[in-house]
Amino acid sequence: MKKDNGTCFTEIALLGFSDFQTLQELLFCLVLTFYFMALMGNSLILILIILNPTLHTPMYFFLWNLSFLEIGYTSTIGPNLLLNLLSENQTISFWGCGCQMCFFILFGSTDCCLLCVMAYDRYVAICKPLQYPYIMNYRECTKLAAASWAIGVFIGLGQSISILTLPFCGSNRISHFFCDVLPVLRLASTNTYKNEVAIATMAVLVILVPFLLILFSYILIISTIFRMPVAKNRRKAFSTCSSHLTVVCIFYGTGIFTYIRPNSAYSMDSNRFLAVLYIVVTPSLNPIIYSLRNKEIKAAFMKSAVRKQVFLR
Repeated sequence: MKKDNGTCFTEIALLGFSDFQTLQELLFCLVLTFYFMALMGNSLILILIILNPTLHTPMYFFLWNLSFLEIGYTSTIGPNLLLNLLSENQTISFWGCGCQMCFFILFGSTDCCLLCVMAYDRYVAICKPLQYPYIMNYRECTKLAAASWAIGVFIGLGQSISILTLPFCGSNRISHFFCDVLPVLRLASTNTYKNEVAIATMAVLVILVPFLLILFSYILIISTIFRMPVAKNRRKAFSTCSSHLTVVCIFYGTGIFTYIRPNSAYSMDSNRFLAVLYIVVTPSLNPIIYSLRNKEIKAAFMKSAVRKQVFLR
């Protein structure tokens, strides 16, 4: 029976890793481990930043937003992936698929913008240190974070609505473990050229443009660091940027490889395993990267641990 938008089915089959039966249990254990790490690590950063006044600075304000995003980003896909790895009935409702796709685009787009904002914060802190308190005040930081979220919401809703209003009357099987944009679009029983152009345009604007802006920011940052006369100041400047730069390389590297390439180079097999990396593994690594390379985060953690011990006594 057709629905109002011309859709002939109410459920979508997510084939996931059904063709890798021998790896199902191993994948479940790995995904569960990394998902738990992502939740615990990012939640810990959220709590530490809230409870420690020394971390109430622009850099940690943006890090708080990033950790919140990572929890939402991985939770959009993670639980359903774990369920499908254990279940033989790997289906999702049509509108559930639409919601998953919408939130995935929303969190992913916001993540891209926020990483760009964090690069701008480091640029101002290192290249314009005297003007930093005036440029990156609370009001401006709030505006930049809100703009990142607004862009993510606009793109997530816009892309999802434009795809879900298409007629779907062919196959309802997706060779993926979640409702990614291109696999869902391929189910549509109409010409999707305009949608493909819109997706490619958004991918360039949201992934490639922020990445290039980050690269430009770090060119200016590195040139400024090398001009610093004191070696101690150079090391400190590098340490404040290294964590962010590591996260950028992992996140944008997988994003560019997945979404900014010709359709002829699109391989579902490689995409499935790569998707596990940027959906579950990367969010679990971010807290580790930021905590291990950040003295202030480690100091705040130790301070909170000491307070807990004193309270328990």
